[in-house]
Amino acid sequence: MPTSSQSQGDGHPSSAAVSAVGLRKSYGDKTVLDGIDLRIPAGSVFALLGPNGAGKTTVVKILSTLITADDGQAQVAGHDIATSPDGVRAAIGVTGQFSAVDGLITGEENMLLMADLHHLSRGEGRRVTAELLERFDLVEAAKKPASTYSGGMKRRLDIAMTLVGNPGIIFLDEPTTGLDPRSRHTMWGIIRELVTGGVTVFLTTQYLDEADELADRIAVLSNGKIAAEGTADELKRIVPGGHVRLRFTDPATYRNAATALRDVTRDDEALALQIPSDGSQRELRSILDRLDTAGIEADELTVHTPDLDDVFFALTGTDTQPDRSSLPSQTKESVR
Repeated sequence: MPTSSQSQGDGHPSSAAVSAVGLRKSYGDKTVLDGIDLRIPAGSVFALLGPNGAGKTTVVKILSTLITADDGQAQVAGHDIATSPDGVRAAIGVTGQFSAVDGLITGEENMLLMADLHHLSRGEGRRVTAELLERFDLVEAAKKPASTYSGGMKRRLDIAMTLVGNPGIIFLDEPTTGLDPRSRHTMWGIIRELVTGGVTVFLTTQYLDEADELADRIAVLSNGKIAAEGTADELKRIVPGGHVRLRFTDPATYRNAATALRDVTRDDEALALQIPSDGSQRELRSILDRLDTAGIEADELTVHTPDLDDVFFALTGTDTQPDRSSLPSQTKESVR
């Protein structure tokens, strides 16, 4: 999980960078959002997951004042999206699914144009442009037309342009869609750096490993509602199927363990026992205590937990699949 979550562990809740209550939006007779509540602490990464058409981009557009909600209230950076849209816009940056980079001009010219839009002086604009081009490793390509950039370079330039106004909150709407694995990992590093610098990131994505890797908290959007919200570990515990597997080399010890433990599934050939578990420390300690009380020690103990794709399909109840091309296989954490 990102290091930003550690900064929130002092016992004092962080102030909300984004909060929303009852957001609703319909297009004709189609309800896209049906009462969305959100609270995103400052200096954190929040990921909104959902299948295509679930309304993720609609949430971003409402919170960034690009469209208006039919009902509900929201504050972004302390500004009401309905009564103070200019205050919201001054505090945020938005990077959409499709790059805002103008391919007909150079990367540097794109940056300077953005500086002009933010009413920076010529000197300040050039200083900020130079700093961001260096930060995003674009100095060598700065004088080349942006149309010659790779997909990863365009996305880096896109985010660099977003940062010209020094926003405290950034909305990244599926920022790594279409990027190769190396470019995606580069983007992950950039997002981590932003949060380390105090920026709040609102991320929409269909890459489940991306949310797992980056987000302090994740919400799953389904049928216009938030189906569940929590940390990645909390969401994984929602889905049944987690278990602890104990393996033994001595048949007598295996039989004694099967007697000492309750609700086990036996594999007599492998001398292995499977015990349903949510993977929590409390449950694992309970299993180990029962083994210790019986004077039994397993030769191998492995915790198997559901992953976010299990959560996604369980909560959305849809055949529309997110991109799983880079997902690892089911998590298996060996603890003994």
